[in-house]
Amino acid sequence: MATAATDRTAAPEPAPHVLVVPYPAQGHTIPLLDLATLLASRGGVRLTVVATPATAPLLAAHGDAVGELVLPFPSHPAFPAGVESAKGLSPALFGALIVAYAGLRAPLGDWARERSGGPDRVAAILSDFFCGWTQPLAAELGVSRIAFSPSAVYGTAVLHSLFRRMPQREDGDDESPIGFPDLPGAPAYPWRQLTLLYRTYRDGDEVSEGVRRNFLWNLEASSFVSNTFRRLEERYLAAPLADLGFRRVRAIGPLAPDAADAASGRGGETAVSAADLCAWLDGFADDDGSVVYISFGSMAVLQPPHAAALAAALERTGVPFVWAVGTAAPLPEGFEERVTAAAATAGRRRGKGRVVQGWAPQVAALRHRAVGWFVTHCGWNSVLEASAAGVPMLAWPMTADQFVNARLLVEEAGAAVPVSWGGIQAAPEAEEVARVLEAAAGGQCTHVAARAKELAEEAAATVSDGGASRQELDELVRELRELGSEPKE
Repeated sequence: MATAATDRTAAPEPAPHVLVVPYPAQGHTIPLLDLATLLASRGGVRLTVVATPATAPLLAAHGDAVGELVLPFPSHPAFPAGVESAKGLSPALFGALIVAYAGLRAPLGDWARERSGGPDRVAAILSDFFCGWTQPLAAELGVSRIAFSPSAVYGTAVLHSLFRRMPQREDGDDESPIGFPDLPGAPAYPWRQLTLLYRTYRDGDEVSEGVRRNFLWNLEASSFVSNTFRRLEERYLAAPLADLGFRRVRAIGPLAPDAADAASGRGGETAVSAADLCAWLDGFADDDGSVVYISFGSMAVLQPPHAAALAAALERTGVPFVWAVGTAAPLPEGFEERVTAAAATAGRRRGKGRVVQGWAPQVAALRHRAVGWFVTHCGWNSVLEASAAGVPMLAWPMTADQFVNARLLVEEAGAAVPVSWGGIQAAPEAEEVARVLEAAAGGQCTHVAARAKELAEEAAATVSDGGASRQELDELVRELRELGSEPKE
């Protein structure tokens, strides 16, 4: 008796499952979420993004492209209870945040092991370079870990070089030069321009040792993925770097939204809508490039002398401006009222300005044709957003990797003019700031503006189909797929 044939066609293997671990700072979380969304759009991988209750709202702008895993923020005696991110955090606590966040290692390991025998097993970990603790976690799980850098390759190498080599200044001198002999050109920086994470290192201190271990773990990752593009950092992508453990670096940026998405809420709620700000900028339609946009990022708070010098320079020069001051900038008394009064004067262009108290729709502002210059602290996200928009920069670095970024822009890319190299410690005179503003607004820096336009063309080309960054992205997707298809031990 014949028996009916049975369809034994095997169900297709599920797409590899990648665990994505951002660091809880907007400048780190946003680009990694942008990358996760891009990876999901290529197909063939599934992604789960780790968040805590405070950072989970940032995932909303990315729709259903990625899954989410929300875990309680881990407690740590060195870190204040109730704080879950770097937003508004004192720079003195940045190291403690890195160490406290590492407390997610145990619950994440438990979560992954519960899924190790099924279709949702974790095939790879993609995590921020401030989450170096995911490297031993990946080793425990028997999977590869890819380190994500939201910074320049140059800046990332400088940071890791410090904790790898542990150079010291001479005689406690803040101007003592610290060299980086393994980087192209063997650059050197005065001690005061190095990241506070390194300058505050104390041998034997739990937080200091935890921060150093974090960066050394990154050098064991299978590869780095950096939010940059080749034409901007060709010098640092040409060959493997000792300061990045000779690991492969994939340049997949800029991870800035295109013009159609410039008004998106990927950075969270803004104090003014993109439509409102752009409507105000439309008032300069007959004078393209006349407005200076000013922002020092989501974490930096200007010291009173810096804010006073900038405010005085703006009033002295009468340059039209938008200043996104954040929520705690110490504006000089009466400054905002005088600006508002000038803005209300019918037909008056000179001296017209707008102050935004809080988070601003920066991408939309930089993409507006009225904006011709960007006064920036040179945080890397701001650098890439300006580069993609073709806006030349007035570089005013304060701390962290910002001096490295500013040097890259001024000395190598030629897309920025320095305002001050004094950082947080030394504010420039208002006359000096005014001189730079007048030179930029007066058309004396046309070569820098032209280079910024070239960078925008290069940025657009590299993220277009067939461009270098898109090729690197597709290779990353293939790598993740292959990791997911490797036989289980």
